[in-house]
Amino acid sequence: MQSKPFLKSERPVVAIIGGGVSGAGVAYHLARATRDAPPVILVFEPRAELGRGLAYDTDDPAHRINVPAAKMSLQPDELGEFQAWIEARDAVADDPEAKRPEGLLFPRRRLFGEYVASLLKPLLQEGRVRHCRAAVTGVERRAGRWSIRDDKGGVMEADIVAIATSHPPPAAPGRLASRLAAHPRFVADTTRPGALDVIRPHDRVLVIGNGLTAADVIASLAERGHDGPVTAISRRGLRSRGHAPVPQPLFGDFLADGAHSAGSLLARIRTAIEAAKAEGISWHGVIDQVRAQGYDLWQALPVAERRRLVRHLRPYWDVHRFRIAPQVEAVLDAAVAAGRLEILAGSVADARIEGEFILSTLQPRHRPQPLEQRYDAVIVTTGPAHGGILDTQIWLAALAANGHLSLDPTGLGLACTGRSEAIGPSGEADPSLLISGPLARGTFGELMGLPQVTEHAFFVATEIAEKLRAAKTPA
Repeated sequence: MQSKPFLKSERPVVAIIGGGVSGAGVAYHLARATRDAPPVILVFEPRAELGRGLAYDTDDPAHRINVPAAKMSLQPDELGEFQAWIEARDAVADDPEAKRPEGLLFPRRRLFGEYVASLLKPLLQEGRVRHCRAAVTGVERRAGRWSIRDDKGGVMEADIVAIATSHPPPAAPGRLASRLAAHPRFVADTTRPGALDVIRPHDRVLVIGNGLTAADVIASLAERGHDGPVTAISRRGLRSRGHAPVPQPLFGDFLADGAHSAGSLLARIRTAIEAAKAEGISWHGVIDQVRAQGYDLWQALPVAERRRLVRHLRPYWDVHRFRIAPQVEAVLDAAVAAGRLEILAGSVADARIEGEFILSTLQPRHRPQPLEQRYDAVIVTTGPAHGGILDTQIWLAALAANGHLSLDPTGLGLACTGRSEAIGPSGEADPSLLISGPLARGTFGELMGLPQVTEHAFFVATEIAEKLRAAKTPA
């Protein structure tokens, strides 16, 4: 599907749907890349500021960035910018726990949102980026352009659209959502403002999931004074790992004689971890090297092997790759030591409301008999349901129905090309519709960590800038 060429007398319009780090990053880098011939850059984001999104629009003091500040930046080639921004403003003066004994900074998560917003502010003031503070309700292709409707009654036309929406909410396993929906302390989506307000200090809590979101929830409950018992259950009982006591060097090379199956890649990682250990290097250095080479490793795997990796190995990857902040790790360690937190491998076989309680049937992974447990609250932290992204927004479903979008075959988001162009059900790519951020993970592999998200935003902005230049060049 080809875009209608822009008229030379017109300024092309680029619409970015979603103003979190992915969308704000595309807008920021696109504005910088097109100074000589600036397009109209519209960012649709209902929040008051660009750059916060779901992850960094939180006032919860327990929510911290899980990457050292020195490794976080909106600039892929200036990794120290966020830390320099903090130091210039003494921005953690009221947060003595932010600085760790080894000198690394793990500030509260909201601070990174403030940093990104500060970079966008001058572009907004100059009019080079326009913030449409509204939620998109419809996107249609009309006469070679995109027509975008929003919930404020606005209608805008654009030549290029970049979809940079946030993660889809988690999906409760099995029939839990319908069976427990009526209970006042069933929390199906922790991203909703005030979601944890219903949890009382002494409640017995079942947390379904054991990754970063679960760790955040448990830390948030502790911050609020919750002292009741917590059971965190996940299929494999894998808890998110912490950072190494000191930074570790990258170790291993997984591109030479690259692995072409999930099994062979796993074997090579295990071998490298043993070799690293013999040299006094922790597994962190190996996993970081896999992440650094992740794009090329992912491209080398056939789709069937990508699916196998997602189905069988993703949980192991996630708990080692996405590490919790030291402050959060300390909270979890203390809760385990005090006997208040139980990490359980298994599944929730059934659950039902029994008066003011929730009676749950848990099936431990290595025990034949199920456990009947009574809880005061159940919290779902299973992570984004990427495979259900089309069901989360009416306009996404409509784009798919009209042949513009399709799910990625790995189940990690939306299908797109190596240029981040959306692929419809026919297999044809649309050069005027791009995917930015974690929803492009199925094509690009590692797109959940902040460094990779900002790199991809820069990449998408560069692609759009090239399209704009090509459209102005005479045939």
